[in-house]
Amino acid sequence: MFLFSSHVFQLVTTKDYRRYLLIQRGWIIALIMFMSVFEIAFCQNQTPEPESTQVLQLHYQDRYVVMENRFLQLTLSNPEGFVTGIQYNGIDNVLAYYTNKEYDRGYWDVVWNFPGKKAKKTKGTLDRIEATKMEVITQNDEKIELSFSRTWNTSSTTAVPVNIDKRFVMLRNSSGFYSYAIFERLQGWPAVELDNMRLVFKLNKKKFHYMAISDDRQRSMPVPDDRVPPRGQPLAYPEAVQLLDPIEPEFKGEVDDKYEYSMESKDIKVHGWISTNDSVGFWQITPSNEFRSAGPLKQFLGSHVGPTNLAVFHSTHYVGADLIMSFKNGEAWKKVFGPVFIYLNSFPKGVDPLLLWHEAKNQTKIEEDKWPYNFTASDDFPASDQRGSISGRLLVRDRFISSEDIPANGSYVGLAAPGDVGSWQRECKGYQFWSKADENGSFSINNVRSGRYNLYAFAPGFIGDYHNDTIFDISPGSKISLGDLVYEPPRDGSTLWEIGVPDRSAAEFHIPDPNPSFVNKLYLNHSDKFRQYGLWERYSELYPDEDMVYNVDVDDYSKNWFFMQVTRKEANGGYKGTTWQIRFQFDDKMKNVTGNFKLRIALATSNVAELQVRISSCMDAFFSMKVKTFICLFGNLFAGSGERSFCRPSIV
Repeated sequence: MFLFSSHVFQLVTTKDYRRYLLIQRGWIIALIMFMSVFEIAFCQNQTPEPESTQVLQLHYQDRYVVMENRFLQLTLSNPEGFVTGIQYNGIDNVLAYYTNKEYDRGYWDVVWNFPGKKAKKTKGTLDRIEATKMEVITQNDEKIELSFSRTWNTSSTTAVPVNIDKRFVMLRNSSGFYSYAIFERLQGWPAVELDNMRLVFKLNKKKFHYMAISDDRQRSMPVPDDRVPPRGQPLAYPEAVQLLDPIEPEFKGEVDDKYEYSMESKDIKVHGWISTNDSVGFWQITPSNEFRSAGPLKQFLGSHVGPTNLAVFHSTHYVGADLIMSFKNGEAWKKVFGPVFIYLNSFPKGVDPLLLWHEAKNQTKIEEDKWPYNFTASDDFPASDQRGSISGRLLVRDRFISSEDIPANGSYVGLAAPGDVGSWQRECKGYQFWSKADENGSFSINNVRSGRYNLYAFAPGFIGDYHNDTIFDISPGSKISLGDLVYEPPRDGSTLWEIGVPDRSAAEFHIPDPNPSFVNKLYLNHSDKFRQYGLWERYSELYPDEDMVYNVDVDDYSKNWFFMQVTRKEANGGYKGTTWQIRFQFDDKMKNVTGNFKLRIALATSNVAELQVRISSCMDAFFSMKVKTFICLFGNLFAGSGERSFCRPSIV
């Protein structure tokens, strides 16, 4: 944990200005917060001048179409639909116009394959979605909406069999623009696999050096030149690079890896970059994650060295083949990805530019309150009056903990396509809607698209998943009240011992400090230190000869249980599976207990892993596993009826 106010204070003030603030703390902080709020009002509600300069305009320039209002100018290639330029606050182009081709600045893309066509170890075909038709959908004094579409040719054997319509929307009094896309397959079309879908913006590297993705994950960043040999040295995989001779000496020796900046879907609301010299911020705001794949815990990339800003809607990252979006021959499908809001803000000179992050967070709340947007012209994006809601209360029934049902405080409750227990973690073709239950276990899921859903949930501290297999048919205006729902987690007796907490995280276990030679300074003394590069190699350093032995009666899992079980690298370059031991003793009160005992193991995550469990006759437990990467464990032992078993609940 960290103290929010002091931590953010350290992050968002410059060195000299911070000293001044410490002297004048009381009144100056209040003044800055007032200026931040004032900036919101200035950007969003300034009264237009009588002249027509405040009216939205649409221009055609050779191969381009330009939308502009009193805040910014957006240039798109016609008919391809690439964002080639964004002019804002005196900056001619915030995008990487002098280093990148026009198709490599702002674009939608998809990675795809025909089934069986992908060669081993390749990522499929990258398609920048070059549109063939531009159409003005809406143009008036309040909004402009443009469509850049491409229709699949049924005679094609090389193009992805999906119709794609990219939309861009600019409002009159908005310091930014919106983008969404409609993907559609018709009946009878050939089978295809979709691996990745994104909206990408590559910014001007001379301007944007400061990245912010959360309150406690923001910093000045190296530039892409630092990653290229001889300035940078690739490590175990190409995304991870050690900076040997960076342009700015402060980054010397650090590891830069785009995967270090991933976030869970539920936490990706606003992220972006600040040009400190110009006091300009570039942000991607995502008011809802209903269109993202695999539920609230799926990890997605956001911003990373480039400077690059991503809206990732679907990817197989961290999961693999289970999240390939596979369509059978003839399978029809349609889905809307977005809208997301590309927001630009600025402060006058004299105000700390890093406070732009806080103003962007305020704008995020405004966008969330406006969701679902009512200005989109496509019928495929329903407004609030075309959606429904569902509510109820989730309780946990565990008589070995409490004689009464326990409110599922902090549980996540969601609607996703009908399926099996935990299927929401692999579901990617439809929409998902999630809500967090309050201290009473009450939840309300609003603005749900029409469709058929099952209800799913998981409660921190309790193993397994809740699944209500009733088909809930959500229709426009429907309000479904479910009353009390009861989840009974797997339980076969009282708990004899327990290692860890079943909360879909390995954060409570021992996470070692990184090798001093492979450090990202952002994660020093940070709650997310597990994101440091190379931690898998620390296991062999801690256990050079023998594998981990954990004594239940003596050891503390926060100090003695390595947070992931990994393979051991051998001298010949190969890898060997590791065997962990859990040792425990029955005390006197258990001598007369008869019957069977059950061991349950919950995996926070696993990757290309095989887990074998053996229990000896003396009731010492031995774990062995052959893995290519890692596995994170939670284990407990119950006394009660039933056979000894190995339980592998849903993998997140």
